Amino acid sequence: MPDLNFLAPVPEVVLAHNELLSPQAFGQKLKIHSKQSGMPDLQGVDIAIVGVLENRNDSNYIGEDFNLNEIRSALYKLFPGSWSTSIADLGDIYKGETVEDTYFALKETVSELVKLKIIPVVLGGSQDLTYPMYRAFDSLIPMVNIVNVDSKFDLGDLTQPIKSDSFVGKIVLEEPYNLFNYATIGYQTYFNSQEQIDLMETLYFEAYRLGQVSNDITLVEPVMRDANIVSVDLGAMKASEVSLSQKVSPNGLDGKEICAITRYAGISNKVSALGIFEYKSSQDDEITSVLISQMIWYFIEGVNNRVDDSDFKDEHIYQKFITLVDSQELVFYKSIKTGRWWIEIPFLNEINNKLKRHTLLPCMHQDYLDACNNQVPERWFKAYQKNCV
Repeated sequence: MPDLNFLAPVPEVVLAHNELLSPQAFGQKLKIHSKQSGMPDLQGVDIAIVGVLENRNDSNYIGEDFNLNEIRSALYKLFPGSWSTSIADLGDIYKGETVEDTYFALKETVSELVKLKIIPVVLGGSQDLTYPMYRAFDSLIPMVNIVNVDSKFDLGDLTQPIKSDSFVGKIVLEEPYNLFNYATIGYQTYFNSQEQIDLMETLYFEAYRLGQVSNDITLVEPVMRDANIVSVDLGAMKASEVSLSQKVSPNGLDGKEICAITRYAGISNKVSALGIFEYKSSQDDEITSVLISQMIWYFIEGVNNRVDDSDFKDEHIYQKFITLVDSQELVFYKSIKTGRWWIEIPFLNEINNKLKRHTLLPCMHQDYLDACNNQVPERWFKAYQKNCV
């Protein structure tokens, strides 16, 4: 049995509500950690919901507590799709004596689950919880890609202690240096200083503005296909899509867009952990909890539609395309199974680094068309520059 001692059972009030639901409801299909039955058998479980009741490093923290009962009640009411995955709700990690104690508990929990090939869906709490999720991969894979769905970059003041709006700075600066790529989806320029925008460029990190994403949601797919951890800040949502207590901007992603994004995260064969953060309990209405429940539903739907199409040793399952851009040979691969595209990143043999697994970078068909018109794809350029550093 894995060491999941940091998890408290799902609250009884949620379980009592679940007993009243239809036998076909999602809550009736779950394996649930309860006070009466204890931790469920995780044999065969594919996805595990984990709550984290920690928000003390929220940049706007004023001492308030919260729970995740509304989210669970909304999720349990939904009806599952035609899914083959097994899903468990493992309960909550409560605040530790210090925030660092909570970080340790989350890090150990995520690490244990990923080792079991179970995808944790972490619900919080302030977004700095992404940091211990990242540290959970220290001993699991050599380099980590993080995608942050957010209106801000969350780089913050790199000299200051970690907060919900500065956790990325800690990830970048702290050893071991396991971060390969960081991408922000849905950022809004007026929420980010020019210095932060310049730093994202200097580090060759990726950033997709809200307007780009809203204009073409498919831009998200190749970014998600290359992610290990996906972190969603509910501050990326527009105010009309969530409860008043969320206090977000009038501009942002809408409900359909965020559900499409979490579905893309689910479809990605590489995504091993999802976090949804900055949830504020609401006395006004339950719209935020309903939205989060639908985001989780679409993520699970995506996981159920995963197709392994990255075995490029078999020449019968892909097509290869070669084009020249300014005398630089660019090599593209297209999966016959799914129609998804990759571009090859050449490695410099004299560099001894840990990035060999990134030789193929997910891309779009449009990137190939751009290359045919003598335009270097931006994702290729940034990945190549990182390799040269």
